[in-house]
Amino acid sequence: MDAEQHPAPEPAPAPGASPPAGGRRPVVTRAGRAWTATIAALVLLILLIAFIVQNQDAARVRFFGLNGTISLGIALLIAAVGGGALVAVAGAVRIIQLRSRNRHTPTPPP
Repeated sequence: MDAEQHPAPEPAPAPGASPPAGGRRPVVTRAGRAWTATIAALVLLILLIAFIVQNQDAARVRFFGLNGTISLGIALLIAAVGGGALVAVAGAVRIIQLRSRNRHTPTPPP
C-alpha cells in the first residue's frame, strides 16, 4: 500500500451548530451595498474628472445649426450623458409597455 499518510478529514458539524468563528461569512445588507456602490461611483467620478482635465483642447461643435467651441472632454461628456438619457428613455418606455400589458391581461383563476 501507500507509505504516505493522509490527515483524517474533519468531522462534519452537527445540524443546527454554528460554523466556527473563522468560517463565518459577513452579512450583506442594503447599507453595505449602498456603501460599495458609493465608493464605485466616486472612483468613476475621479476617473471622469481626470479625463476631462486631460482633454482641455478646444473642439468646434456644430449641432442643428448651433456652432461653438467647447472643451473636448466636456463635449464627450455631454455626448455620453445624452446617449445614456436616450437609453434610459427607451428602457422606461419598454417598462411602461410591459406593465400596461401585464395590467390589461386577465389572470386565469387558480
